[in-house]
Amino acid sequence: MRILLVEDNRPLSEWLTLTLHRNKYAVDCVYNGADADHLLLTQQYELVILDLSLPKLQGSEVLRRLRARHNNVPVLILTANSSVEGRIGGLDSGADDYMAKPFDVHELEARIRALLRRANQQKNPILQCGSLSYDSNSLIFSVDGVPLTLTRREHAVLETLIMKMGKTVSKQALAESLYAMDEEVSQDAIEVYIHRIRKKLEHGDAAIITLRGLGYLLQHQHAV
Repeated sequence: MRILLVEDNRPLSEWLTLTLHRNKYAVDCVYNGADADHLLLTQQYELVILDLSLPKLQGSEVLRRLRARHNNVPVLILTANSSVEGRIGGLDSGADDYMAKPFDVHELEARIRALLRRANQQKNPILQCGSLSYDSNSLIFSVDGVPLTLTRREHAVLETLIMKMGKTVSKQALAESLYAMDEEVSQDAIEVYIHRIRKKLEHGDAAIITLRGLGYLLQHQHAV
């Protein structure tokens, strides 16, 4: 899952980026509103974490422009303004959630997970595809209750597929969800990850189907 972090406090943004990486997110980080507005015009993200007090362009204006373009990416406001009026203003401007600084990082992580589930129309933190299950809180995949050992990239691919279960996900969309801007995007590597994941799913009844020219689909293989 790819996140855009917009925060002009560099020590805080660097710490948050490391924290999000540990939770297996790909993160692009910018330090002003103008750069954020540009990226939101040109890139696809699953979530935006947005400070309101920014140089060049205020976070509220970034959010206003984003919603004016009918872009419904979830936005979590992270700001020093803890007033009720500030929270109301942020939510009324089109934000999906609002946290005041200082904040508890575990609560932030929980809110991120909830926003991503909501965006993918998944309310239950346990996602199921046949014998394959994914606990979106602990970030553990298992088959018939046995945890799967996955690399960070494999985990990200399978997470994207199970979050969008029943929908075809293109190779380009998978690549974009895996890599931040400062990483080399390789669509060919996606085929390698898919092959490795299929091997690890062999003993269950969940399978990744290739739809040529379209992408990949995770589905339950019902016994005949």
